[in-house]
Amino acid sequence: MTALFSPLSLRETTIPNRIMVSPMCQYSCEDRDGLATDWHRTHLGSRAVGGAGLVMTEATAVEPRGRISPEDLGIWSDEHAAALEPIAEFVREQGSVPAIQLAHAGRKASTSRPWEGHDPLGPDEGGWDVVGPSDDPWPYEDGEAPKTEKLDQDGIEAVIDSFRAAAERALDAGFEVAEVHAAHGYLLHEFCSPVTNHREDDYGGDFEGRTRLAREVTAAVRDVWPDDKPVFVRISATDWLPDRESWTVEDSVRLADDLREVGADLIDVSGGAIAPDSTPPYAGPNYQLEYAERIREETDSDIGVGTVGGITTAQQAEAIVGTDRADLAIVGREHLRDPYFALHAAEELGAEVEPPVQYHRAF
Repeated sequence: MTALFSPLSLRETTIPNRIMVSPMCQYSCEDRDGLATDWHRTHLGSRAVGGAGLVMTEATAVEPRGRISPEDLGIWSDEHAAALEPIAEFVREQGSVPAIQLAHAGRKASTSRPWEGHDPLGPDEGGWDVVGPSDDPWPYEDGEAPKTEKLDQDGIEAVIDSFRAAAERALDAGFEVAEVHAAHGYLLHEFCSPVTNHREDDYGGDFEGRTRLAREVTAAVRDVWPDDKPVFVRISATDWLPDRESWTVEDSVRLADDLREVGADLIDVSGGAIAPDSTPPYAGPNYQLEYAERIREETDSDIGVGTVGGITTAQQAEAIVGTDRADLAIVGREHLRDPYFALHAAEELGAEVEPPVQYHRAF
């Protein structure tokens, strides 16, 4: 057995191998209603057929204004959970673990889809006012940014309640892992980073204040998620803004320990996107692995770590897991190119993995 195809047990949930499908927005909900469609079932189901150990949905908004675009998935009602239920069931039937990323886009919400320009949308275009830790809008180069409302205490509590309710619905829909999205310049990351959080109350100022919302949301999700099932948190390990006060890897190490204390089981380590210039200095193979390693080595807790970014080959993924640099190899774009990445990786590495019986003749 290779390291990549060894199981990973978190609480009482066993992931059959160490390959995770990264959450990737599809911007494909019809009628702008946030309901999952046949596209989502095919997209996620085919990666489960393809052998990935854990298949995670795209960023799934916990409230309507938390969507990045009007075409994003949502889980703010029982109807949304019902639309996701057959997807979770199909993923499980293939032997994969169904997972969902719970998200709120904050000030980066209300935009058109990437292939339509990714521009801010006004109310007459189906857009909406957005929220953030401060009232600073996202600095769009072209187009007027939507008005950004600074969340007050009631608004913050409503966001926490929305994450909690979304987690309850996700559980009812059959998901086995819940991931809190606290990365990529979206709402929880906006609160964590001094680049975007200029508050002077209990949710701003120092590290403890700025990370309070991320901790409270994670605790709220953990509170309603069963003890035998894991909670993940995706973070941006660094803002990639060394010339200004920003979020750093040292902050991420500290946050990982704090999140472990409130019930998180694994940190999904990504990076950047807090501002237009928050981009990596290098974006080749394994370009974010060093941050996952730092968190793994320097935390005081036993929290798990996953790494994403530039993982495109079986040998890469095997080396990451086999040298104990991360617990999960989180594969994004390569899964778009090859839905059967895990089956092909098993073949390359000589791992004994059973493809679906319908596909036996090909392996």
